[in-house]
Amino acid sequence: MKKTLIDSGPLIALFDRNDSYHIASVEFIKKNRSELVTTIASVTETLHLLDFNRNAQIDFLIWLNAGAVTIEPIVADDLLNIKELIIKYSDLPLDFADACLVFLGDKLNISRVATIDRDFNVYRLKGKKTFTTLIK
Repeated sequence: MKKTLIDSGPLIALFDRNDSYHIASVEFIKKNRSELVTTIASVTETLHLLDFNRNAQIDFLIWLNAGAVTIEPIVADDLLNIKELIIKYSDLPLDFADACLVFLGDKLNISRVATIDRDFNVYRLKGKKTFTTLIK
């Protein structure tokens, strides 16, 4: 099965009806036929930004627990590579969660990313391969 990285932006929008990307995120999830993959960093960021509504946080956790998204581990040995990405893109707002996704894209050879973040058009995988962004 094809895999797609998913960033925190669409995850937040999925559980926040007032988010301007809510409808696009819901439509993406309905139409998606690939395995969605993220990291605990994106899960943490999502929960933090859903802190305005405890029920939204709980619904998100239930949805994750049901297997909606695969959470790939980031281990201590990965941190130096992630640090290098943060240095490489220091002129952009590459936060830790996004750096983990770029790292994971390289590690798992995944170039498709569900995101509302335009910076993924700039980030590159090994061999200067570009990401294909799926939510615009």
